[in-house]
Amino acid sequence: KMPSIFSYQSAEVDWCEGNFERSAVIAEYYNTDGTSLFSFLLLTPLNSLVLEAFSELQVNHGTFVPLRLAGIFSMYFHMTLSYVGQLLDELSILWTLAVAYSFWYPQAYFPKCIKTRRHFFWLTGITTVISTLMSFVKPTLNAYALNCIAFHLLYLTRKELKKCNDKRVHRMAAVMVMWWALAITSWISDRWLCWLWQAINFPYFHSFWHVLIAMSLLYCCPLVIYFDVSYEMPSFKPKLEYWPSDSWPVVVPYVALEEPHKQC
Repeated sequence: KMPSIFSYQSAEVDWCEGNFERSAVIAEYYNTDGTSLFSFLLLTPLNSLVLEAFSELQVNHGTFVPLRLAGIFSMYFHMTLSYVGQLLDELSILWTLAVAYSFWYPQAYFPKCIKTRRHFFWLTGITTVISTLMSFVKPTLNAYALNCIAFHLLYLTRKELKKCNDKRVHRMAAVMVMWWALAITSWISDRWLCWLWQAINFPYFHSFWHVLIAMSLLYCCPLVIYFDVSYEMPSFKPKLEYWPSDSWPVVVPYVALEEPHKQC
């Protein structure tokens, strides 16, 4: 008899942390708890709150909704290790990326055959539908494919930095890459070196991944908005700031706009 796709431990993936060691109903306790997922459920709304200043300027916040759903689905997956949970976890990330690309991908980088943002929406939508269907073919490969998209984002960031002389932007990009490097190192370590971490009784690197990738996103989102403002609202001058203050050890980066200036 085939196991139900909603059943506990029916997923094709099982992370390094031992199952049901600290709870009878939570399969992977540390991967599920608030500490490992606080980024998606707390930091993302906090970032969104800081960005509310842009509401009157019609800066799109649509990415934050699927990003929060990704946190909820990730919690559900690690709690149950179910097949449905695995797919929801992976597909919510795919859909978040699709929304981000749809709204924030610079028009300067559109394929030559795409002339408008509306056409790009259609291209992104069709690609997302195809990718979603392909995700069911070999779910164990989904996470690797999704992580590879980060290299394209890093490539785009590098191209934008070449055109930007603001040292604060370069510094924030460097911090973002640092958090991402630590995050992907934790993810790979948990996936490939599980035998080592279990031998020393420290199989928690996937929970570190959740926190570290969230810290990377905390810096990534303002960078994306900074470049988006530069393209879409050229009469404004964006500036990267930190809330509550630059001098605080723990800060939330955001984008501030200087007064509109006349174009020569």
